Amino acid sequence: MKVPSDQPVIVLVRPQLGENIGKCARAMLNFGLTELRIVAPRDGWPNPDAGPSAAGADIVLDQAQIYDTTAEAVADCAHIYATTVRKRGMTKPVVTPQEAAAEIHTQTGKSAILFGREASGLESEDVALARSILTVPINPNFGSLNLAQAVILCAYEWSKGQQLVQPTIEEEYPPAPQEELDGLISHFEALLEPKGYFLPPERAEATRKTLRNILTSPGWNHLQVRTLRGVLSTLAKPDREA
Repeated sequence: MKVPSDQPVIVLVRPQLGENIGKCARAMLNFGLTELRIVAPRDGWPNPDAGPSAAGADIVLDQAQIYDTTAEAVADCAHIYATTVRKRGMTKPVVTPQEAAAEIHTQTGKSAILFGREASGLESEDVALARSILTVPINPNFGSLNLAQAVILCAYEWSKGQQLVQPTIEEEYPPAPQEELDGLISHFEALLEPKGYFLPPERAEATRKTLRNILTSPGWNHLQVRTLRGVLSTLAKPDREA
């Protein structure tokens, strides 16, 4: 995998659960980030709970680097962002994920984004290493993001500057031609007529029009029309004996 030169390093500082590390790896790879550094994970490394929750983002976990201190983890980084909602009395520029991503794409030197432990976030000494504080505008009455959510917000904003491709939706089919829709409507009418659905006669035309509108409004595709026709054909058959 070719790594973009401006790819930021994701640094998890003293994460507590292997499951959350795996979820962060998954969030990273979704948006093209692969460089993960972990500082003093509580349960050691490797962690057997990380793999399953990474859901296939093994390249991120396999290449993850482990450090004893945050300072060691960011020693080669020129631009460090500390994710926190608390300024802790420090005078540092405060940026949003979008603003941080724009800076990362244009500045030279390696960038790192620090994320603190699940329960309490970054410590003051970790924030002191950063050049900027990265914070997310969030509901003041409920400002609780989990670790993977915080990572995915930053990764997504960074990815906007990359040429990522929208996944192909293989199940998407073009709308069915009018001929197939007419056949479906006729099939419905043929089964409903002997049941007296279109009675009384003076309401028959309006009822047929309403039925047509219902069956044409969803924009059925070929497969959906064929499936509905199969359902109707099955309903028209005599009941099977038990």
